[in-house]
Amino acid sequence: MSAGAAIATRAASRTAEREVAGLRRAVREVEHADRVRVCVDRRELCSFASNDYLGLAQHPEVIAAMKGAADRWGVGSTAAHLLGGHRGPHAQLERMVADWLGYESALLFSTGYLANLGVIAGLMQRGDACVQDKLNHASLIDAVRLAGCELRRYPHGEVAAAARQLQAAGAVPKLLASDGVFSMDGDLAPLPQLAALAREHDALLYVDDAHGFGVLGPDGQGSPEQLGLGADDVPLRMVTLGKAVGCAGALVLGSRVLIDALVQFARPFVYSTALPPAVAAAALAAIAVVRREPQRRAHLQALIARFRAGVAQIGGELMDSSTPIQPLLLGDAAQASALAQALWQQGLYVPAIRPPTVPAGSARLRITLSAAHTAEDVDRLLEALDRARAR
Repeated sequence: MSAGAAIATRAASRTAEREVAGLRRAVREVEHADRVRVCVDRRELCSFASNDYLGLAQHPEVIAAMKGAADRWGVGSTAAHLLGGHRGPHAQLERMVADWLGYESALLFSTGYLANLGVIAGLMQRGDACVQDKLNHASLIDAVRLAGCELRRYPHGEVAAAARQLQAAGAVPKLLASDGVFSMDGDLAPLPQLAALAREHDALLYVDDAHGFGVLGPDGQGSPEQLGLGADDVPLRMVTLGKAVGCAGALVLGSRVLIDALVQFARPFVYSTALPPAVAAAALAAIAVVRREPQRRAHLQALIARFRAGVAQIGGELMDSSTPIQPLLLGDAAQASALAQALWQQGLYVPAIRPPTVPAGSARLRITLSAAHTAEDVDRLLEALDRARAR
């Protein structure tokens, strides 16, 4: 047997098992994109699969900012932040977002996944406890494994269960971590209650607000603002720049003490090449649009209301969500795949979400709305869903 053959054989077997179960993942190339219009496999489609919630990824000001920064700084940062890769746009982005959201300091990571790994593995140690919602993003779970601390999970959104886990953890250092908006369900975490629990049990509350930042709250500051909370209530927070901001990267916000500790101990920050400065410049321009154009959020909320009302009329089952993530629950993975394919044939891109991404028996279409959609786009989707479900 050649070197690595056993691993390759096992990998092929596991992939074949996914294939038989109808759960095999595949990458589809998007050949062209114009806001929510995409071309995949030479088919023109209206996409309801994007996290570009405010339609900023192709905003002219954002593109111009990126081009201008590339002219000045070049394409790549050429080094890790600590070795000369930390450029002007990076520093400006950190200062601006920290000031806007009311935190002492911020640290820029290349992705939200790396940010979560860096925070938990950088701050937590063996013997500590991390209490998490069972539906938290995979990166938060993986981060605990990397840190080596104890993982204590509670049923989704159950505050009393979270309290029991914090109590059972004892007097060790504790981190209470939760998504702000849950990426597959679209609902908000009970952040006011979690903040109260963290204070009561002397735990540090960390909120991954990837899907709330830019979308929620009167000023687009995210799920804490939506729920009336500030930096004192959520002392450590992560926001991504690849969703509502339409760019890439992530920021962790907190006290100077915590952020300086991450500079020392967050390995994904220390050992990763810094985000291209042109991307940071684009994010600065996009956030400026977020702050000055609340009508984008208003239009998005109107589309969400229109869609939910329409699904109720055709008898569909949506999960409880007031965010752009609108999961149409189907349960059976094969049924979800078949409905996604039926929509594909009608020119709509709505991928099915199946186990293991979601629990068994909860396959769904994860429909995401964007301010780049029109009311007519939403009506077209509703009509297509009605036709497909009537077959």
